[in-house]
Amino acid sequence: MVLEILKEVEALLEGHFLLSSGKHSNRYCQCAKLLQHPDKAEKVLSVVAKQLSEIDFDLVVGPAMGGVIVAYEVGRQLGKPAIFTERENGEMTLRRGFTIKPGQKVVITEDVVTTGKSFKEAAKVIESLGGEVVAVACIVDRTTGNVTDYPMVSAIKLEIESYEKDECPLCKENIPYIKPGSRNIK
Repeated sequence: MVLEILKEVEALLEGHFLLSSGKHSNRYCQCAKLLQHPDKAEKVLSVVAKQLSEIDFDLVVGPAMGGVIVAYEVGRQLGKPAIFTERENGEMTLRRGFTIKPGQKVVITEDVVTTGKSFKEAAKVIESLGGEVVAVACIVDRTTGNVTDYPMVSAIKLEIESYEKDECPLCKENIPYIKPGSRNIK
């Protein structure tokens, strides 16, 4: 069901992409295309919520941008408050009057996890405030290997090849790339 919905809303793209990690890929998951359809996002994130219902936690935190709507919807489905971290002067931080209490158990949400950079930045903020990260949840897990020591749940696991710029076969064919992510990279 999840893959069909991602294809239906054109969230799974084919081409040449520069990822937020700096790597290149021939496919890209643009989950914003899913999240613009609340009814379809609800269905996909119900897969995540079901898995999280087995975990004891108090709060959902989504790193901006990709994790914000995901945090909201997961929190809504599970009856938990949802907040977000965001970058200020290049550093992930908690703003807007949001707080994390010492000992609070937190699930970090993302749209897509590839390298884990954003959720690791959010985890650092959460833990510096005394919170305990108990899981990471995402729509699409496209990791290769183990990128975290936290339990990770997802609506779908996709195997999407990625390449270092110097090894990218699409670059070698002079196919121009698109930079669809939210993080500034070169």
